[in-house]
Amino acid sequence: MHQNYYFLRQLTQSLRPKLTGMQVATAFSQNKDELILGFASPEQELYIRALLTSQFASLSFPADFHRARANSVDLMQALQGQEVQDVVQHQNERSFYLRLSEGFLLLFKLFGNRSNIILYQGNEALELFQNKFRSDAELDPLHMDRPLMQNFEAFAAANGNLRKVYPTFGDIPALYLQERNYGQASLEERWELVQDMLDILLAPPAYYILRLHGKLRLSLLPLGEVLHTYTDPLEALNSYTRLYLSETGFERQYEQAKQQLERKRHVTQTVLDQSEQKLQELRHDRSYSQTADVLMANLSNIPPRATEVTLYDFYTDQDRVYKLKQNETPQKQAERLYRKAKNQHVEVRQLEEKVERKLEEVIMLEDALQALAEVQDYKGLKLFLREYASLLTTKQQAQQEAPFRVFESEGYKILVGKSAKNNDELTQRHTYKEDIWLHAKDVSGSHVVIKHQAGKTIPATVLEKAAQLAAYYSKRKNDSLCPVIHTPKKWVRKPKGSAPGAVVVERENVLLVKPENPFATQP
Repeated sequence: MHQNYYFLRQLTQSLRPKLTGMQVATAFSQNKDELILGFASPEQELYIRALLTSQFASLSFPADFHRARANSVDLMQALQGQEVQDVVQHQNERSFYLRLSEGFLLLFKLFGNRSNIILYQGNEALELFQNKFRSDAELDPLHMDRPLMQNFEAFAAANGNLRKVYPTFGDIPALYLQERNYGQASLEERWELVQDMLDILLAPPAYYILRLHGKLRLSLLPLGEVLHTYTDPLEALNSYTRLYLSETGFERQYEQAKQQLERKRHVTQTVLDQSEQKLQELRHDRSYSQTADVLMANLSNIPPRATEVTLYDFYTDQDRVYKLKQNETPQKQAERLYRKAKNQHVEVRQLEEKVERKLEEVIMLEDALQALAEVQDYKGLKLFLREYASLLTTKQQAQQEAPFRVFESEGYKILVGKSAKNNDELTQRHTYKEDIWLHAKDVSGSHVVIKHQAGKTIPATVLEKAAQLAAYYSKRKNDSLCPVIHTPKKWVRKPKGSAPGAVVVERENVLLVKPENPFATQP
């Protein structure tokens, strides 16, 4: 109930005399989804800490706040020095705003996991704290009141249906009425029960932190197991937020982190085992080059157009049956096998690199799980989550956070644009003259860039993988083969006024590849 309309109504009534006349001294963030607002007057200071995560959103009011020296970002700087003129609660809505000097408004939209704080000047939304809710910029804080008919006539017309007449009640008031036999009462008796409860909600004698159905709740009504009682809404909300984060938040985040690390360790260990098995097979299988050597040593002993022949294998000191292609000479077959042997050598080297990388990941994940097992409280968990953030980011989140798709091969980074506008940003702002630029020829698709390393030549295997990505993220994705342009970035320019993603390539080389994502099998 800490974001219920009736509680926010009490909260804003309590905040109004405290904040009015104070000036905004600071606005910053030092943790994701957390905004700190500082207000000051000659006599005192007041802080609002807004925690707006997807799992839990709440306000709290610390007596003071020590800003961290690192990882701290100033926000909403236009607020600096503005004076609070009023605190306005929206009618029947889980939101309120601060009216400030010079036409500024600061809206607190407290809609559960879609909570946000938006800064306005006049009718213009200047800044959203949670940019992921971009539609919030269309909200008008001056027209968010929700008038509702809540007289007996409306109550009778709805046959006492609380959701139709009092949609702002929420679950706790409904349970409170249920305990008072609301469902068995007559319509008039129901109305009286609602009015009695409204008297409490509009002027609560106390604020309760209670445990209801196993969950920690803040309530204006005594219900379930009452743990703490307060007379001030700010004090009640401070205690509730602290208790929730230390109890409920700790358990949930701890289990999430543990499950995520264990799942990653399992997947990584599986890939490691599969890679080691494949490596063993390649190392111990009779190599292509040995077969080619035997064929070349016995060219005169192989009948023309033979499909099978028995030859002496000097590597094993015994006779062996070799399969041949009727329409291919033994020399051509040996040449093909030598090429396969070269590719086999490359595959072995890549598998060795992958095994080493996955082994390092397994060790890191096991260390993280050991460190997590030693965490005992919420403060320790916060430090752990910050230190091991890179291991706890899902692949999907990392992809969303990264400005481009990012791949790595043999130590070289390959960047792939996600859209026409993103292609422009990649090519114009993040690519340098010696980087290699790739694009599927004559069709629309992603720009692909291999980052140059001074004094090194990009291996052909890396170039081929980047070309495959350029083909895969293009209109030729379903073709059997795709021509891909590749050239140093210095030969790529964007004409003034051209469409997003459009460029001119002055010099080009073309590579023919199969459209596919060569990294798709990697977790």
